[in-house]
Amino acid sequence: MKAITVPATIDQLEHVLEVVNFDLAEHNCSTRSQMQINIAIEEILVNIAHYAYRQDSGEATVQWEITGEPPHITIRFLDAGNPYNPLEREDPDITLPAEEREIGGLGIYLVKKSMDAMSYEYEDGKNILTIEKMLRA
Repeated sequence: MKAITVPATIDQLEHVLEVVNFDLAEHNCSTRSQMQINIAIEEILVNIAHYAYRQDSGEATVQWEITGEPPHITIRFLDAGNPYNPLEREDPDITLPAEEREIGGLGIYLVKKSMDAMSYEYEDGKNILTIEKMLRA
């Protein structure tokens, strides 16, 4: 599995996307899948940057691997911030007008809907969020 560890700040997003997108291009990832993967990476990294460490600073590690035929990518996000399972949060009611919805949760909802699989575990003091996506879907 390839990996990159960066400070858990929003300004690291472009660097992470650049590194992962290089691999996606080498595996002929469809434009649609690449866009969905990029949005998922952005949503998850922004959540880590904003919420994982609260007042403290910390790091985020992104691990990825492209395998199989047809190829799919598995991406793991690791942080040592506050334990939080985003999959336990109830999905937002998208039938309500935006001004009537509770704040938050829409980004993770988008990730859930656009990825083929998503899971969470807390192990050895780390949040580990895993997403999977077919590259030619």
